[in-house]
Amino acid sequence: MASVIVPAHNEAAVIQRCLDSLIHQDKLDTLVVACNGCTDNTVEIVSKNYPDVICLDIEKPSKTNALNEAEKYISSFPIFYLDADTVLQAGAIANIVEHLNNNPHLKLVAPSPVINTSESSWLVKEYYKIWLMLPYIKAGVIATCSFIVTKQGRKRFQSFPDIINDDRFIHCQFKSNEIENVADTEIYIEAPRRLYSLIKIKTRARLGNMQLQRLGLCPEPKDKNYASSMKTLIFSRNFMPAIIYYFIASIIRIRSWLQLRNIDKYQWEKDLSSR
Repeated sequence: MASVIVPAHNEAAVIQRCLDSLIHQDKLDTLVVACNGCTDNTVEIVSKNYPDVICLDIEKPSKTNALNEAEKYISSFPIFYLDADTVLQAGAIANIVEHLNNNPHLKLVAPSPVINTSESSWLVKEYYKIWLMLPYIKAGVIATCSFIVTKQGRKRFQSFPDIINDDRFIHCQFKSNEIENVADTEIYIEAPRRLYSLIKIKTRARLGNMQLQRLGLCPEPKDKNYASSMKTLIFSRNFMPAIIYYFIASIIRIRSWLQLRNIDKYQWEKDLSSR
């Protein structure tokens, strides 16, 4: 059996499609929606329409605090941590539980991400075309808007610290041979429709990585081999999307460095274009 935690901050527009993909999954024991700092009707939607779901109404708007609070209601492993704006493939929980049972060396896994760019602008589509080719994305878990941790894996840390990038923090707790995207299971993610929305969420992710490095919270850093990968892509038939990706990534890098200077005043940047 497995537990699922869905942190939710003002997710009224998407929370139902997420929960509808979860409530009938085999091997699901406990499902907790950790509403945090909501000023919309997310809590009402969950409480009214999903009576079997544990719905928390947490005053503090913090994803990591919401995860810590939700874990108090968990009694079974592995734990699935899923973003509220995602949809999990039917049968994915049972498949992942079985995969973990058959591969005890794995401690951290995720379903394979399927990113829908059909409604995105051309520049966003070109960005993701290259992004999905990068080795550190293919390696697993990073940027899947989800992660699944085994009981043994959860012992690697006490609680989620007050940080921006929770999935990168988790990723850093494990060695490469303990991590995997599980084949034949998928999680569906809506890409931002506008370029500025893409830049905002990617800035947040990069800023979170920089914060982890500054705080020394990444005991198992991974070599992204980014420069070599970009060089290969630029001198390939993907020359044009690679140049576009590099230009957008440079903007993201600059925004991240500027925001790092005042990280104590950081305001969470969210993609509203795909909701």
